[in-house]
Amino acid sequence: QVQLVESGGGLVQAGGSLRLSCAASGRSFSTLNMGWFRQAPGEEREFAAAIPWSGGTTYYGSSAQGRFTISRDNAKNTVSLQMNSLKPEDTAVYYCAATPRSSSSGSSDPNDYDFWGQGTQVTVSS
Repeated sequence: QVQLVESGGGLVQAGGSLRLSCAASGRSFSTLNMGWFRQAPGEEREFAAAIPWSGGTTYYGSSAQGRFTISRDNAKNTVSLQMNSLKPEDTAVYYCAATPRSSSSGSSDPNDYDFWGQGTQVTVSS
């Protein structure tokens, strides 16, 4: 079992930045492929970014490309999402997700992830 705890959400003005963090426990973090998703009220869960266990190639959803950066620190069991140039449409609950399945590395499909955090609210004001 894997426990994921997100932090770093909050209220920010449009154009600002936030850095989300996700702390993992319960399993060797270096074996987990990680992802960030977000969900706005009334919307489906949307892929933001993913990073494989090795920290190699990173993957981004179209709304995150060029503005968000995912990174991981296997020594600290954390994955982060740096979000710049935030827009009101980025307002959502952001979730950290994990999977040990190699076939799911870099996946944008939430069904490919086995463990989820409780989410952290990000609100971007105009």
